[in-house]
Amino acid sequence: MTSTSSPTGSGLSGPGVPGVRDGGRRSGSGRFRRTVLAGLVAAAVVLPVSAAASPQVPAPAPVVFAESAGPQSRYAAHLGSLAEAARTAQDAGHPGRAAKLRSMARVPGGAPAQFLVFDGRGKGRAVEVFGDLATADRVAVLVPGSDTSLDTYQRFRDGAISLQERLRAEHPRSAVVAWLGYDTPGTVSTTVLTAGRADEAAAELGPFLSRLRQLTGDGTRVSLLCHSYGSVVCARTRTASTVDDVVLFGSPGTGADRAAELPTGARVWAGRGSGDWIGRVPHVRLGGVGFGTDPVDPAFGARPFEAGTAGHSDYLKPGTRSLDSLARIVLGSPAAPAAPTVPAAPAAPAPSDTAPEAPHA
Repeated sequence: MTSTSSPTGSGLSGPGVPGVRDGGRRSGSGRFRRTVLAGLVAAAVVLPVSAAASPQVPAPAPVVFAESAGPQSRYAAHLGSLAEAARTAQDAGHPGRAAKLRSMARVPGGAPAQFLVFDGRGKGRAVEVFGDLATADRVAVLVPGSDTSLDTYQRFRDGAISLQERLRAEHPRSAVVAWLGYDTPGTVSTTVLTAGRADEAAAELGPFLSRLRQLTGDGTRVSLLCHSYGSVVCARTRTASTVDDVVLFGSPGTGADRAAELPTGARVWAGRGSGDWIGRVPHVRLGGVGFGTDPVDPAFGARPFEAGTAGHSDYLKPGTRSLDSLARIVLGSPAAPAAPTVPAAPAAPAPSDTAPEAPHA
């Protein structure tokens, strides 16, 4: 994958930027253009949304396991950690976090949750399994975008459950892994416009995928489904032969000009719903700000898939065309879903006296 080094100083101007000279009107105009473009990227991402920062909630240190520990022992231990973290949050004056942690202990229907990883400190980490990894021959790993934390975990979990139900309806030997294994950036932040958090996450996701292969049977198809900023994470993760498909949806870009530059041997897919506001984000990359080529642009070279009218947070909603397309990719359907043209960017919403629900990246 190619990268663009940031110039010194503000990251938007300074020596070392091609085509810009020190001093003089040309230097000033070049800096101005870059500042304006970077501002457009920031405005397109930040202005449609608002989000509250997760509190730094205290919690016990995560459980440490031997390498030989199997999934069942990890599941049981993390349920104990969840309960202890909930008590700690309650005692520290964070009843909202405590309630959310207690709700995470069980899935709809009442069955105990299955966490391969849980860390209740700060914004938190959680890797949850839906289904049986030991018998599944189709496994999807979901990587979330910005503003995903233990405080907003339920919306991420709902998407994973929706996908698992859709997969099992057609192929019972399926499993979904919801991977909240990194400190996601805030949607209203400068970090969401750069690859710093993605690089940190990729260093965790790559080894996790290798370990996941040890928990699944031979011949299991593993698909990496990457939403919004999560697509930047996946694009920087060296997957080698650990995954069969990398799927980018609701993506602001990856930092690469072409799918062939991604560090994977997997098939690369890209799709975007016609109702997704991310289509209005300028696809530029300047001084390390922004992520460049639109993955749904045919020039990027990803395999297209139909996402229907999905909005930015709608791709995994039950009954949607986007969910059907994602399920078919995971299952390896012979008839590959396709979207022959780039979805048009939705028009800017008309002013309203009622504030809409904030989407997330």
